[in-house]
Amino acid sequence: MNLHEYQSKSILKQYGVAVPEGGLAHTEEEAVKAAEYLQGATGSDKFVIKAQVHAGGRGKGGGVKVAKSIEEVRHYSSQILGMNLVTPQTSKEGKLVRKVYVEQNIFYPGPSEPAEIYMSILLNRQKGHTVLMYSPRGGMDIEAVAEETPELIFTEEIDPKIGLQAFQTRKVAFNLGLKDEAYKNMIKFVGAIYRAYEGSDASLIEINPVFKTSDNKILAADAKIVIDNNALYRHPDIALMRDLDEEDPIEVEATRHDLNYVKLNGNVGCMVNGAGLAMATMDIIKLSGGDPANFLDVGGSANAKRVEINIPIIVRLQGTNAIEGKKLIDESGLKVHSAITLKEAADLVTQVLK
Repeated sequence: MNLHEYQSKSILKQYGVAVPEGGLAHTEEEAVKAAEYLQGATGSDKFVIKAQVHAGGRGKGGGVKVAKSIEEVRHYSSQILGMNLVTPQTSKEGKLVRKVYVEQNIFYPGPSEPAEIYMSILLNRQKGHTVLMYSPRGGMDIEAVAEETPELIFTEEIDPKIGLQAFQTRKVAFNLGLKDEAYKNMIKFVGAIYRAYEGSDASLIEINPVFKTSDNKILAADAKIVIDNNALYRHPDIALMRDLDEEDPIEVEATRHDLNYVKLNGNVGCMVNGAGLAMATMDIIKLSGGDPANFLDVGGSANAKRVEINIPIIVRLQGTNAIEGKKLIDESGLKVHSAITLKEAADLVTQVLK
């Protein structure tokens, strides 16, 4: 389950990760009130207005603005709210912005130069280890950093049986070239985001950038958290953060009917009992010249009500009495095409599409 930036930061804060102060707003008036509160609480005279959608690259699409006054907060929030924000991670239609996050300014003069750092924690499924990835080239796409300066991407593998070790947090701070107070604060920061990763059952925490202020504070200037859906039963508070407006309506409807459905861009619908078989079915359709329109695992409790459809059907049968079942379908008079092997079913797909 994807979370908004403001939700991600609220979770990080619970685990001791330092984040800038901010407030959520659904209208320009609420944005102004949030800025006025921040001005009184933090003394900040500049604010950042951020569109809250499930997509990266918001700044490139005009979804992040720096306001130098309360009036500019009103101006920018009115511009961003209601816009269809197009980023490299959205469709060409973009995503409707329904809320903004108003945050204190963390760029201010001090005794040292500020710095932007990339940091993420995710699972390496091949090794069964957690990976901490970081780079001093934060504030830009990590893919571009990997391509242009791969030597500036560092990783730490974390054995989940023993967790993050103290020497690893020190190594991170050292590799980032930090010293003195910034070095100490980064050690605390890394330990805190790992606790958040484990404690929230996240599958990804990405902070880009981690910001070192001019007075050597370490803050999560942005944050993205993805929660493992299989662990949501342990986190009813996080489950309530699900934003259905940000999800595909068809996928939301499928969830209501306990169907495992993911929308794709093809023209061949897939309806399968079993996730592994569903993946294999999609592969064979693709290899045979088709293009899957979806992943759909109806599970073992499928019935006529759940799978009622009125489009050409191709049924691939395998297992006990598969031959007998195929004969019944073929003689039923229904517009249903039957097959025994995946290859036969895939060939039928291409025939139906002609």
